[in-house]
Amino acid sequence: MNPKILKVLVIDDEEHFCRALKKGFSLLTTFQVQTTTQAEDGLQLAKAMKPDIILLDIMMPGMSGPELAEELAEDPATASIPIIFVTAIVKPGEVRGSAGMTGKRLFIAKPVKMDDLIKKINQVVTKAEPA
Repeated sequence: MNPKILKVLVIDDEEHFCRALKKGFSLLTTFQVQTTTQAEDGLQLAKAMKPDIILLDIMMPGMSGPELAEELAEDPATASIPIIFVTAIVKPGEVRGSAGMTGKRLFIAKPVKMDDLIKKINQVVTKAEPA
């Protein structure tokens, strides 16, 4: 049986970070990745591609990650898509001690280790899948 290909949408205003993640995921055949550096484009892409998970930066020009997450949560077409905030505003130690949760949000601190990110994505997507 072939493993499920997970669709990942990365929304981050740092182009080099988007390219690095896309390259890291390209080495794995179980991920299909789309990236954008614009929050508005991310909103449209989320509706069009219906990703399995969204990796979202917090600090972006125009619309912040939390604002975008709120818009996604309010739209029935995107409300069920899990979001992991990937950000430099928290330190790895802060996230590690709280199982990745800050408030009710799941966070991964930059710089990101691909192994940790993939493990967290698989945990979140598996938990989000209907039984």
